[in-house]
Amino acid sequence: MRYINNPPNPWLSAKHEWIGEPPEAKLEVFEETATRSIITSNNSPDIPFEYSVNCYRGCPHACTYCFSRPTHEYLGFGAGTDFERKIVAKVRAAEILREEFMKKKWKGDPLVFSFTSDPYIPLEANYQLTRQCLEVCLEFRNPVSFITKSALIRRDLELIKQLSVEAEVHVYFTIPFLDHDVNRALEPFAPFPEHRFAAMKTFADAGVEVGLGIAPVIPGLNEHAIPELLERARDAGAKSAFINLLRLPGNVEPYFIERLQEKMPLRAQKVINRIREVKGGVLNKTGFHERMRGEGPYWEMIKKTFEIHARRLGFNQDRYGMRERRQTFRRPSAQGSLFDL
Repeated sequence: MRYINNPPNPWLSAKHEWIGEPPEAKLEVFEETATRSIITSNNSPDIPFEYSVNCYRGCPHACTYCFSRPTHEYLGFGAGTDFERKIVAKVRAAEILREEFMKKKWKGDPLVFSFTSDPYIPLEANYQLTRQCLEVCLEFRNPVSFITKSALIRRDLELIKQLSVEAEVHVYFTIPFLDHDVNRALEPFAPFPEHRFAAMKTFADAGVEVGLGIAPVIPGLNEHAIPELLERARDAGAKSAFINLLRLPGNVEPYFIERLQEKMPLRAQKVINRIREVKGGVLNKTGFHERMRGEGPYWEMIKKTFEIHARRLGFNQDRYGMRERRQTFRRPSAQGSLFDL
C-alpha cells in the first residue's frame, strides 16, 4: 500500500486498501454553494498582502511543491492526487463578493487572485468565476492583483485593462523553471514557460503592470536559472520580480520528495541535501518569519544573485505598495451615499 501518492488525511481515521493497483484518478468537480465569505483575510507576517479571493479549491496544474495542498485535508480529501483531481468550484463567488463589497466595513483594499489555487485553472474556461468576480471589482473599482501560471488569463485582457484604468491591477506570473523536463516533472499540467512569458508580454503591451515570481526557488535545482528568468521577464515587459523559497508543510513534504525521486532520480538527493542546507538541517520550518526564508552561505548566494541581476535589469524600482495607492473604490448603488468612505 503506497500512501505517499496521496498522503493520508491526518484528520481522518479511516483507511482504505486496494487489492492490486489502485483505480486511475479522474477529475471530479464539486460545486460549493454555502460559502459565507469569498474574501480571505491573511494575518501572516510572511505574506505581503492582506486579502485574497479564491474561486476554486484544489488545482489541476498539479505542482508537486504547492504549499496549499494541505488545505484540501480540511475538506476530507488528501493533499496528494486529491488536490489535483478533486476540484471545488465556489459557484456563488461573484454574488458573495458583491455582498461583501456592499458592507460598510469593506474599505476597498487590494484583492489578490488567488492564493490557494490558480485563478485561471482550466475549469475557469467554463465556470468563469474569476471573470465574474473581476466584473464585480470593475463595477466597484476595487484594485486587484493576480498570481497565476496560466495563459488563460489572456481571455480577460480587455476586462483587466479596463480595470487597470479605473483602479489598479498587477499581474504576476510565477515562472520558476525554464527547462521543459523540470517543468513537466514538477508542474506536470501547468503551461510551459514560454506561454507564460508570451502572456506576460501581451499584458505589458496593453499597458497592464506585470511582474515575475520565481516561486519557488528549489535549491540545487533552479537557482542557476534566476538571471535568465529575469532577463526574459524584462524583455516581456515586467518591472517587478520576487523570489520565494520552497515550503513543504505537512503532507507536501512526502509527496514532493516522492515525485522528485520518481521523475528526477539522478538529481533528487542533491536537491534534498541543498534544501536541508538552507533550512538548518530540516526540509521544512513552520514558524513565522522563518518558514519562507533560508539561511547559510548557499541561500545568501541565491539571494545575492537575484538582487544583483534584478538591479542590473531595472526591476523593483517602483514597488507596488511603496507608493501611495489611489483611492478608487466606490459603491455603485442608489444607497451609495450611506456607505461612502
